[in-house]
Amino acid sequence: QVQLVESGGGLVQAGGSLRLSCAASGETFSYYGMAWFRQAPGKEREFVAAISWSGGSTYSGDFVKGRFTISRDNAKNTVYLQMNSLKPEDTAVYYCAARSPSNSGSYEDSALFPYWGQGTQVTVSS
Repeated sequence: QVQLVESGGGLVQAGGSLRLSCAASGETFSYYGMAWFRQAPGKEREFVAAISWSGGSTYSGDFVKGRFTISRDNAKNTVYLQMNSLKPEDTAVYYCAARSPSNSGSYEDSALFPYWGQGTQVTVSS
């Protein structure tokens, strides 16, 4: 079992930045692939970014276009999402997710992530 707790959300003006954090506890965090997803009201959950267990590989959704950066610190059991140049359409609840090495497949598939945090709200005003 892995427990995930997100933090760092809030209200920011368009063009601003936020850094989300996801603290993990439980199983050996450093073996887990990690990802961020988001869900806006009335919309489906959307893949934002992912990072492999070592941090050597990262992936991001098409809409990111270099604005967001995912990273991890295995010594601190934490994954981060640095979000720059935020837009009103980035407004959503952002979720951290984890999957064990046995879960292979696309990082964009939320069904492959058995562990989820409670989410943190990000609101970008225009």
